[in-house]
Amino acid sequence: MHNRAGPRLDRCCLRALISLSLLTAGAQQSLAQKAPAVAADPRDSTHAQTQAPFFTTKDVLLAGVFAGGTVLMFPLDRHLASRVHEGERDSPLVKHAATDVEAIASPGAYFIGAGLWTVGRIGKWDRIADLGWHGTEAVLLADATTYLLKGIAGRSRPFISNGTDADFFALGRGFKNGNSASFPSGHSTTAFAAAAAVTNETTRWWPHSTWIVGPLMYAGAATVGVSRMYHNRHWASDVVLGAAIGTFAGRKVVQYAHGHPDNLFDRIMLRTTVAPNGQGGAVVSVSVPAP
Repeated sequence: MHNRAGPRLDRCCLRALISLSLLTAGAQQSLAQKAPAVAADPRDSTHAQTQAPFFTTKDVLLAGVFAGGTVLMFPLDRHLASRVHEGERDSPLVKHAATDVEAIASPGAYFIGAGLWTVGRIGKWDRIADLGWHGTEAVLLADATTYLLKGIAGRSRPFISNGTDADFFALGRGFKNGNSASFPSGHSTTAFAAAAAVTNETTRWWPHSTWIVGPLMYAGAATVGVSRMYHNRHWASDVVLGAAIGTFAGRKVVQYAHGHPDNLFDRIMLRTTVAPNGQGGAVVSVSVPAP
């Protein structure tokens, strides 16, 4: 007699993981929609906004959701690791699709960000340049944070123990051995940082896009996290914490950049000009602010 409870539990856990990501999208969109009004400015994507506190009660609540999700996933890590990639050998299409999704997140996020920035500067489309640069900033900040946590936590990846030892942490080992750098998930961090930055940026131009762009971006980010579990590279709790770091990085980078449009990085990157040189190349003119 087949045990139907196990598969049902697996599906419920995976749905919970994806639902947590989509819940993040809804919470993040609600926060974005309540952002203070902005003042008119010729560069409408970098105008300064009335400053609200950088960290608010809503940020604390969102952090609580992620912290709770990470803790709740710890007891389920082994179970999900043994189930989520079940049938992997029989699903080459799914396996390749998961690999492609991961590549779009990392290193794809950097290429996409650089491409948007370049197109924006060449075409003098400030919003597109903002989107590319702030998205890249968010990913850089999130990835740096994740790198430090990975190194300090030193958690073994699921394939090391064949998904049986989710509790092995060795302080500092993650800096020495990539196989001990599971916690948190770097790909998930990158994907959620990009999702949060894009959602926040586009909400500023087109507020009604929030409930279209947000779910699409966060669902894609959640898919990246599940694909890392499918490939036995991360535990579920790795993915949830990575999602938290990425979401906060994306939100805060955009919030800070538009609240401080004269910050050093934006003054350099968003006032740099890129123009074709007529010989198949481009001329880059960098404006460096005086000290």
